Amino acid sequence: MTKFYELTTAERLQQLVAEGSLSAEDAALLKQATALPADVASHLSENQIGQFTLPLGLVRNLPVNGTLHQVAMATEEPSVVAAASNGARLAGLNGGVQATAAPHRVVAEVVFADLSDLTAAQGVLKAHEAELFQVAQAAHPSIVKRGGGLKQVTTTVVERFLKLRLLIDPSQAMGANISNTIAEAVAAAAGAWLDQPALVAILTNASAQLTTATVTLDPATLATKHEAGAVIAQRIAALSDLAHVDPERAATHNKGIMNGIEAAVLATGNDTRAVAAAVSAYSHERPLSTWTLVEGQLKGKISLPLPVGVVGGAISALPLAPVALRLGGFQTVATLQEALAALGLVQNLAALRALAGPGIQAGHMALQANALAMAAGAQGEEITLVAAALQGERKELAVAKRLLTQLRTKAGKNQ
Repeated sequence: MTKFYELTTAERLQQLVAEGSLSAEDAALLKQATALPADVASHLSENQIGQFTLPLGLVRNLPVNGTLHQVAMATEEPSVVAAASNGARLAGLNGGVQATAAPHRVVAEVVFADLSDLTAAQGVLKAHEAELFQVAQAAHPSIVKRGGGLKQVTTTVVERFLKLRLLIDPSQAMGANISNTIAEAVAAAAGAWLDQPALVAILTNASAQLTTATVTLDPATLATKHEAGAVIAQRIAALSDLAHVDPERAATHNKGIMNGIEAAVLATGNDTRAVAAAVSAYSHERPLSTWTLVEGQLKGKISLPLPVGVVGGAISALPLAPVALRLGGFQTVATLQEALAALGLVQNLAALRALAGPGIQAGHMALQANALAMAAGAQGEEITLVAAALQGERKELAVAKRLLTQLRTKAGKNQ
């Protein structure tokens, strides 16, 4: 019997319909979703049955280190793009964001367990350290030609484990595959010297390489229709203080930051899970950004790990990922990291300004009207008309359905 993964996409859909997992209508929808070339989609995912498409929004003119970046964001949430755009505008009024990225490095671990003499084993590995560099170079010579590769080896005892920590320069790639290839080669060599196989050889998603972005704002530029800028600035600083003492607030504070970052990471073909894991390990229930009032100015700062690349893997395979990179002017990892950190900072600024002023729901729900209209079944021009009618109503699906029914009834009478 042919296994599911050996079937074509069309055959998989046919089988799912036959077994009752999908309706014929659902299968037809999956067949129609063809944003990617079929061969690309089928080779980027196992058991591929269709494609899941997200809108690609754009944050205009994000000012970072004197350069305006056009940042593509793959997200279904319009308020995320709107908030980031507003934050970029506010930063632009105040001289822009300054950002710096640490040298791009990835750490891999080769760990041995249950060795009879940890001290002696550690001595063996240290004695072979020069050979480990040779093994790493032979495992991935192309990265060495680009100036990357294994840069540092540290051998430590962690309770009953012996750990080789490999610091690797992946050049302009994110570096997961490069690091894992080097780690497995080092593990094989080290295992032969210790006469025992390694327990594990893989990169860690924790990262000590941080990207930092800062912005200084004149409170007057933060004014809303109903609040003076000085009041807004004071409340933003207070909200920041709250996030530092309240883990529950810190989680939402950081989620707002990651709204923009993850959408931009996805748009550039990078691994959103790797970024989320690195940020989670680093934050430890602390806010990623801090806002303080200093000599009458509101100063914002963010520091976080951003394990991304500008070449390799899905970045090169997904047709729109290189477009997003070219659109933003992201030719190096450092430039992308700096823009992502700046994006997170201005996203956070816009969210805190809304919380400090009219509240988060007013703008969010106004932008949700289109989604509610479509969920109610509106199509074509109906979406705009129902969304407009919703602005004076409760933003609820039942209300959207009622308005759509009224619109269609009226249109029928006028025909």
